[in-house]
Amino acid sequence: MQFKTINSNKTKSIALVAHDNMKPSLIKWCHKYQHQLAQHNLFATGTTGALIKKEAGLAVNALISGPLGGDQQIGALITEQKVDVLIFFWDPLEAQPHDPDVKALLRLAAVWNIPVACNNASADLLITSSLFAEPFERTVPDYDSYIAERT
Repeated sequence: MQFKTINSNKTKSIALVAHDNMKPSLIKWCHKYQHQLAQHNLFATGTTGALIKKEAGLAVNALISGPLGGDQQIGALITEQKVDVLIFFWDPLEAQPHDPDVKALLRLAAVWNIPVACNNASADLLITSSLFAEPFERTVPDYDSYIAERT
């Protein structure tokens, strides 16, 4: 596989996801960083998105619920390079019935080289980074060259 370098925009597209037990923590985090988040394009899985809109007052593009395919919708946006950052407060102490979807989402974030925060500490470090509100370079798979190699 070959790779290419792309530039993210100053305005990021951020995916926000949280398992049920972690939704209160993500909502509190969104409220804390409301000003910073409001400057970016936000996507979220269904219930999480509705709660962020209602309780943190942020404009969010809400997709469908994670277990019904929302995680996969976010994954598709990542592969289309329409998501720059994933904030995913997942619950490490409770089994999830859609665990394969969760693993697939995290795998896609790694493949497409996007920053991922999985808890308050990593999300705090990410949003306070000097790169968060500035363009930055990252390498991604060069899918066009991959297709050309296969034909």
